[in-house]
Amino acid sequence: MATRTATALQSETLDALVWRVLGATAEVVETVLGLNPGLAAIADALPEGHEVTLPALSVAPAKTLTIVQLWT
Repeated sequence: MATRTATALQSETLDALVWRVLGATAEVVETVLGLNPGLAAIADALPEGHEVTLPALSVAPAKTLTIVQLWT
């Protein structure tokens, strides 16, 4: 499996990091935990600068919503 690394921001959670980098969290977090032994113990608040190995997925970007502004 191809992988890539990402660096955690200050007090970032694992699911927030996965969402920021890959654009999805469904079923990906479990894969990330498998690639990073011991990460589950600190996944609620990753230390700033912590390197996390992520799977190299081709995930479609999240849907965007069209917002209509009624007043300016």
